[in-house]
Amino acid sequence: MKVAYLGPKGSFTHSATQEYFSNAELISYGSIPACIKAVSQGEIPIGVVPIENTIEGTVNLTLDYLYHKADLTVLGELVMPIAQQLLMKKSQLTELTGITKVYSHPQALAQCQEFIAEYLPEARVIATDSTSLAAEMVANTSDDSVAAIGPVACGQEYDLQIIKADIQDIGHNKTRFWIVSNQAALRNENESIEKASLCFTMPNNLPGALQKALTTFSWRELNLNKIESRPLKTTLGEYFFLIDIVLEERQLPLLANAMEEIKYLGGQVKQLGCYHVHEIKGL
Repeated sequence: MKVAYLGPKGSFTHSATQEYFSNAELISYGSIPACIKAVSQGEIPIGVVPIENTIEGTVNLTLDYLYHKADLTVLGELVMPIAQQLLMKKSQLTELTGITKVYSHPQALAQCQEFIAEYLPEARVIATDSTSLAAEMVANTSDDSVAAIGPVACGQEYDLQIIKADIQDIGHNKTRFWIVSNQAALRNENESIEKASLCFTMPNNLPGALQKALTTFSWRELNLNKIESRPLKTTLGEYFFLIDIVLEERQLPLLANAMEEIKYLGGQVKQLGCYHVHEIKGL
């Protein structure tokens, strides 16, 4: 089986995908939209993309693309500890004061804001499509003053040395990854359902619309552990809402009834998936 992931090799997504899909053929894509698009169009049956980080929150690009551009099912969730490393070529100097540029994915850069502000205040911070692409750029450049931020696997993949280890702003940093597919039947039926995610909109002219929507879950004693709004990208002030629900398989009929009630109130619902959560080791 082929599995798409946000690459290149050495990225956090690659490590999480490799850990869970140990026997699959992993196909690298250079951006989150490209990865999701490949799965949506049937080029690859399954994809893995980051959805949320402890420090920086939701990966908006993933959520927006899944809501606006794709009709995919979340088959499962991978949760992995994340440690960021400052990487340079082995032949380079190890003095931080000599670093003029730092490359990494925007999420990784945001996760290390305090370190960058304290130790690299003069360095130019440059965003890339992935941490592994940043490491690849550093490995291939002739500039001796550049560094990348990324996982240990990036250093191993591109023969870079770790100049400073574990530079993320908090120690218990984790990232959630979603396993997505255009074939809901690919979900492993032997895995218990622990969580559900869905998006909904409500009519703008309905007083207390959000409260009414959330009540459909509360009186059924469905445990919401996340709610977030994102712009609908239509008119200023219009939003869709993402909610995550902790639930058991026996509660699935209650979830279905809650979604029907939201529709009865004039809302629109897009169910992303009901799935198992896998805790995997960090790499």
